[in-house]
Amino acid sequence: MKNRRWTALVLCLLLVFQIAVPPQAEAANYVFFVAAGENVLPLSDATMPFWSGGYLYIASSIFTGTTREALDIRYVRSDKQKTVVLYNSSGSRILCFEWEKSYAYDIDGNIYHPGAVRRNGEVYVSASLVAQFFGLQYSVNKVNTVANGQRIQGDLAWIRKPGNILTDQYFMDAASYAIASRYEAYLKEQKQQDPSAPSDTPQESTGVDMEGKRIYLCMTAGDNTASLLDALDRYGVQAAFFCTPEFMERQGDLLRHMIATGQTIAILADAGDKTRTVEEQLEAGNQALERATCGRTRLARVENGDKETLLRMQEAGYCYLKPDLDRSGYDLRSASNADSLLRVLARRGDDVTVWLADRVDALGLRNLLVEMKNDDGRCLAWTETTV
Repeated sequence: MKNRRWTALVLCLLLVFQIAVPPQAEAANYVFFVAAGENVLPLSDATMPFWSGGYLYIASSIFTGTTREALDIRYVRSDKQKTVVLYNSSGSRILCFEWEKSYAYDIDGNIYHPGAVRRNGEVYVSASLVAQFFGLQYSVNKVNTVANGQRIQGDLAWIRKPGNILTDQYFMDAASYAIASRYEAYLKEQKQQDPSAPSDTPQESTGVDMEGKRIYLCMTAGDNTASLLDALDRYGVQAAFFCTPEFMERQGDLLRHMIATGQTIAILADAGDKTRTVEEQLEAGNQALERATCGRTRLARVENGDKETLLRMQEAGYCYLKPDLDRSGYDLRSASNADSLLRVLARRGDDVTVWLADRVDALGLRNLLVEMKNDDGRCLAWTETTV
C-alpha cells in the first residue's frame, strides 16, 4: 500500500512539474557518450556527462523516451522543491535527490552516496549509484572509432539490464557506427549554433602543439588551495587535489567547493609516518571527507611507500597515483615555468598525468591554463579510468 501511494505521488508530479530546458554548455573536444540497453543516446553539450570525485555523473533528464523503456527508470523533476526523483514502473524502487544535499535517499529513509550535482540548469546523478540501486549493469569504455576522418576522443558509459550477453568489447564494436553518427550530428549541431566561428579559425599560440592532448594535473592541497581553485574555476577546468587527513579535518568548506566544481579529491598518505599506518591514514581521510561532504574517495597517493604498501592499497580497493610525469622537483609559479612544462608535455602522448606536488601557485597555474587553451589542449580531473 505504501509503494502504491508513492507511485501515485510520483505520477502526479509528472503532470504538475515542467522539465526545465538547460542552457547550452561549453563545447568540449573530449566527449562522453551514454548508451542505455542497446541504444547510444544523442550527444549534447547541455547534458554531457562528467567525472567528479571519482564518479561519472550523467544527466537525470536522460531517463525518458528510449532510455525509460530500455532501463525501466522514470524521471520527474520539481524546480520548486529542488528535487529529482527516479523510480521504476512498479513503484518498488524510488530514489530521491535534493539539489542542496550531498546524498540521495529512498522511501524507507535509507541514505545513498553521492548526491546530485546541478550544473548549467541540469541535474546530474552518479551513473554507478543509479545502476546499483535499480539492479542494472554499468561499465565505462574508451571510444575507439572514427567520424569525419578524425578519431573520436571520449568515453562511453553503458547501462543495461542484467543478463545482457554482449561483452563490453563486442558492444563497443557493434556500436561504432552509432557512435560515429551521434558524433557527426553533434558537430553539425554545434556549427549551426555558432556559424560565425568556423572550425579552422586561427588562435594565438605559443608555437607548441597541444591539440587533442588531455592533461591530468595532480597537486597537493595546502595553504594556497583556495587561490588554485579560483584559477581552475575561472577557466572552467578541473584538476585533482591530494589532501592529507589533517587538511580534510580543517578544510571542510574547501572540500565542498571542490565537489561542487567537479574537482577530484584524493588522499595523501605517508608510509614514513611512525604514528599511523597507511591504512589508518586512508581511513582517517575518508572519515573526515565523509563528515564534510557525505562522500568518500578511493583515489590516493602514498609518499615513501614500497611495492608491498601499494599492493595492500590495491587489495583494499584504492587506486593509487602513478604519474606519467613527475614535476615535484620543478616550480610552476611563473609564465616561464608554464612554458617549460608545456614544451615537455608536447613531447608526450595524448594522455599525460602530471604530479605537481606542492610546487604550484595560482600565477603559474593561470599561465599554464591560458597556454593550454590557446594551443587546444585540455586539463581534466584525474579519475579511476586514468589510473
